[in-house]
Formats: sequence, structure tokens, C-alpha cells
Amino acid sequence: MEFIHCNGGNIHFRFLDNQSNRTFFFINSLGTDFRIWDETVARLMGHGNIMLYDKRGHGLSEFTRAGRGLYDYAEDALALLRHAGIEKCTIIGISIGGMIGQILGHQSPGLCDKLILCDTASRIGTLESWNSRINQVRSEGLQSITGELMKRWFSRSFHERHPEKVEGYRSMVERCPLEGYVQACESIRDADTADAARKIKAPVLCIVGSEDPSTTPAEAKSLAGLIPGAECEIIQGSAHMPCIDNPDLFTDLIIDFIKYA
Repeated sequence: MEFIHCNGGNIHFRFLDNQSNRTFFFINSLGTDFRIWDETVARLMGHGNIMLYDKRGHGLSEFTRAGRGLYDYAEDALALLRHAGIEKCTIIGISIGGMIGQILGHQSPGLCDKLILCDTASRIGTLESWNSRINQVRSEGLQSITGELMKRWFSRSFHERHPEKVEGYRSMVERCPLEGYVQACESIRDADTADAARKIKAPVLCIVGSEDPSTTPAEAKSLAGLIPGAECEIIQGSAHMPCIDNPDLFTDLIIDFIKYA
């Protein structure tokens, strides 16, 4: 386990140095830790170095108050990259991670050589939907929402084929620190990254599952439309987490993008 202290708290990370000129920097979704990328990382090992980390208040990273919402999460990411001496990377972010990626792509154009935005948007959900979720988990706990979350994360086919994985990821969310989860919900609720997206200069690939009800293909296409030159790919049969339910195709899209974009 590796940690750095930045912006008032400890951040847990893992750096796999493959002596490559390219580094993939992964940013996780709400309620998860960096194990969601395991199958993707296994397939990308021959294509670059790997930097993984847990957002503040997730996994083994310490909870610290984010007074500026997603911009504090982005600053954590920058601090980690500075600590590791990484001056340029390919950023891969999913859901909230994709929103943080948009901020990084705008604010640190020299850092981001390519940007892959997965199952995300410039706005996710509504004020009412996020407040409802926050109130529910505060009063009833995370276990009260994970059944519905798993239906949104994974297709019915994946549930049928891999019930043990579904239960494993349900357990991951239920073990997320409550305050870390709530703060991330608040940060998504209050964020609109459309202006940042319009100013991104790096090549961008948006990826989305065809069955994603949280950030739909229409929303992914809308995000791609904001970003000059962005591409959009839809993974048929996947829901909100294609890095888990279709890692082969998900990784193939990344490899093709870094080769030819």
C-alpha cells in the first residue's frame, strides 16, 4: 500500500511502473475503490504505466472536507501526479471520475495527452434525485440503495452470468465510508462541467454502455458534442460499468484510441 498526504488528508494509490513513455491515470466512480479497474489494468499492462488511486473518502483514502466540490478532487489528483513525477498522462475516468477528468483536461492541458470519459456527462442526475439519495443513505445506510445500484451498474445478462461479482461490488459500495459517499454525491449534485468540456484541447473518447440508465448514450453523445473533435463509442449490452461487465471491448477501445487518435 502506498499513501501520500495532500490537501489535508492521506490518499491511497498504486503506481505500476512498466518503464513506458505513457502513463494511464484512472479515476474511479462513486462508492468504489480502484479495484474496479483490475481487468482493464491487466489488459493494458503492456501499453503503459498504471496509476490508480482512491478518491478522498473512498477505499483507503482519508475523508477530508471538499469545500470546492469536484475541484478539490481534481486538486488531489494533480497532487498525486506531481508526487509521482508524472508530467503527462492518459486520463481514464468513469462517472464522477469522468467529471473530474473533464476538469483536469481543461485546467491542466499540458498534463493530459488523451482523455477517456466513461459513462459520464457534464451534469449527472438532478438536485432532487441527489438530495433523495443523500437523505436515504443518511437515514437507512448504504445497504438501502445497493440493490438498485447494482441494477443500474450491470445488465440483466451480467447479473445472470456473474451473480458472485454483483454481490462483490455490492459489498464494495456498502463498505464505502458514509461521509465520503455523501460528500461525493453533493459534489456531483452541485457540478456542471459543460464549460470545462467545451475548452478541452486534448483528443477525447467518450465510452458508454448501451443499457446505462444513469448516464445514457444520449447524454454521452451530448457530452462528446460539447468537446471539439471528441468521439463517442457505445458498448452494446453494457450498463453503467463497462470496465467490469465488458472489459475486453472496453480495453480494445482504449488501445485503438491511443494508437490512432
